[in-house]
Amino acid sequence: MGSVQIVTTILAAAITAVAVWLAVRAVLKMVAVIRLGQPAPERFTDKVTRARTMLVETAGHTRMLKWGVVGAAHWFVMVGFIVLSLLVLEAYFEVVTTDGGLPIIGHWTIFGLVTEIIGVLGLVGILVLMAIRLRNRPTRPGGRSRFTGSTMWQGYFVEWIVLLVLIFGFVIRGFKVATDHFEFPFWATPVSHAVGAVLPDWADGVSVAAAIKIIISMTWLIVISLNVTMGVAWHRFLAFPNIFFKREPAKPAGSGLGALRPMTSQGKPLDFEEADPEKDQFGVAHVEQFSWKGLLDFSTCTECGRCQSQCPAWNTGKPLSPKLLVLSLRDHAYAKAPYLLAGGGKDLTGEEKATQAQLAHLDVLALAEADKPLIGTAEEGGVIDPDVLWSCTTCGACVEQCPVDIEHVDHIVDMRRYQVLIESSFPSEAGVMLRNLENKGNPWGAPQNTREDWTKGLDFEVPRVGEVDDFEYLFWVGCAGAFEDRAKKTTRAVATLLNEAGVKFAILGEGETCSGDPARRIGNEFVFQMLAQQNVETLNEAFEGRDKAKRKIVATCPHCFNTLGNEYGQLGGEFEVVHHTQLLAHLVASGKLTPVQPVDGGVTYHDPCYLGRHNRIFAAPREVLGDAIAGDLTEMPRNSERSFCCGAGGARMWMEEKIGKRINVDRVEEAMATGAKTVAVGCPFCSTMLNDGVNGKGAGEQVEVIDVASVLLRSVKPEQPQGAKDTAPIGG
Repeated sequence: MGSVQIVTTILAAAITAVAVWLAVRAVLKMVAVIRLGQPAPERFTDKVTRARTMLVETAGHTRMLKWGVVGAAHWFVMVGFIVLSLLVLEAYFEVVTTDGGLPIIGHWTIFGLVTEIIGVLGLVGILVLMAIRLRNRPTRPGGRSRFTGSTMWQGYFVEWIVLLVLIFGFVIRGFKVATDHFEFPFWATPVSHAVGAVLPDWADGVSVAAAIKIIISMTWLIVISLNVTMGVAWHRFLAFPNIFFKREPAKPAGSGLGALRPMTSQGKPLDFEEADPEKDQFGVAHVEQFSWKGLLDFSTCTECGRCQSQCPAWNTGKPLSPKLLVLSLRDHAYAKAPYLLAGGGKDLTGEEKATQAQLAHLDVLALAEADKPLIGTAEEGGVIDPDVLWSCTTCGACVEQCPVDIEHVDHIVDMRRYQVLIESSFPSEAGVMLRNLENKGNPWGAPQNTREDWTKGLDFEVPRVGEVDDFEYLFWVGCAGAFEDRAKKTTRAVATLLNEAGVKFAILGEGETCSGDPARRIGNEFVFQMLAQQNVETLNEAFEGRDKAKRKIVATCPHCFNTLGNEYGQLGGEFEVVHHTQLLAHLVASGKLTPVQPVDGGVTYHDPCYLGRHNRIFAAPREVLGDAIAGDLTEMPRNSERSFCCGAGGARMWMEEKIGKRINVDRVEEAMATGAKTVAVGCPFCSTMLNDGVNGKGAGEQVEVIDVASVLLRSVKPEQPQGAKDTAPIGG
């Protein structure tokens, strides 16, 4: 060992010791912070499925590859980071001696070939990612960037570190080639040989280059260890457990879609008949009241901004960015952590749990952070502004796009729950809707005895449950379908088509009440459970004696469809729920309904969030429309899982949109740009919002917004009177 090797070995050992010590300290701190969260025992079930899903999503990059080039580039960089870590390890042998290498595999030609290929592809991948970050930098002209609000220096730092480590990997090999210490043939390592051809025959070059590579790598580890909130770096470790512990690992897409998590206290679902606000947690009032998985979510955020780029609120100038919300919660959690770890915190009555002695040694910044309200305006020092919290439509675009399975919607609704149930703080206009749900069983406050008025004038009898026992489907009409004038036309169209196809169905009539979706998504879990339990009891009685496979419900509203099918199981209601477009597609495919006259004028389809993204039903409505128009749909640029929200979800239907551009107008402009004369929808909320948008643009005579069922009815029964266009106001 020469003098150069002695120096490089000492340098490598010293910086590695510092880096490892800091890394261990950082990991212990992160674990301590995450453990501050509430229990979540359901995250430990079905470990085999969880492990399989984690491997598929990470190794297969199934979420990232939806983005094409950027996904492929990221995959090469990820694989490079994992596999080429062996070359970082090998550098510790190379600082000691110029012909050093990994024991056993370090001399295998296949090892040289694989690492050469991965090194080249990793270089290409990181250069592509660097170019994409620069092209989409927040300061660029031409609109908002998905990186707006991200800590850009951290992204640049990580990318340059990866680039330099890859470059010095080839420099080390090049010096080995130049000094005739390289064991791999030219055919297996052509780039290394090409680099060696231009490097001098410097005997100590290998050790010096290896030392530089180690210093670069350990500098990265030191920097991220000193910045535990550096998600752009830490996600490469935290993504694995975050995906493993996702809510529903068997789901093909975001596991935070579909059903909401039930309200829990100490990890157990809250029973409102026994719950006590002084003993049980009602929603989230403080960051430590999120589950430990929530705190892991916040720590894992990569700051990539894909959630932000798809968010309808962010895209229409509202203050909500799912990314910035998560980053705010993350930074708050880690800033408050010293106070919490010292024993601080408020109990459910608002009293401080720690003694003065426990808090005496704390930094003033941690104490100041502890005093911040979780929800509050800038003047109040709040972590999350109320306008941010109430801008969310719960469309799920953020959850669907997140590559590391962060469950944004659950966290937002948990914060809403505390604001509604304990603080009674929510947009005032939504109060009328909540009172109507409690007193009348529907958001519009319409009389319950008018629920069957939509049946008047039909040329066939609509059977009621209780009057007939022999029915295959219970037709869940929903509040909109029973009371809202536009949605009534859809209800009548579906009933007419089912009757035409010979499907035996029945309705609950006055026995039906609101599914509870708007109450649950605004955060009023109490009203949701009151309505849901009433409905579950009614439905169980209607299906008495039938097993689940024969407890079939068809619903025209995706919000009812989602609630009945995905959430009523939490309350003992197990049913087979289908959306009307699914049933209609089946009836057409089986020949029970036959389109005879194509609907012309061009048709585009708007995917409802709770049908498409939340429940992955994209094909059925398109199949129905394809049969009805005898041709291809004119798709909007944002469609299927990337469809743009109409603006009505998350109980936004009953709240004023006062900030930025109206979401429904943005979507209507996209629909009108296709040139289609008919905008087909599969949701009464979407119908209302898009109709309002079309009328607001003064295009009511040129563009018609109608349900998929009405389009099919026009094709199946062209003689059916169509009536006026669906421009009637909401009414009861």
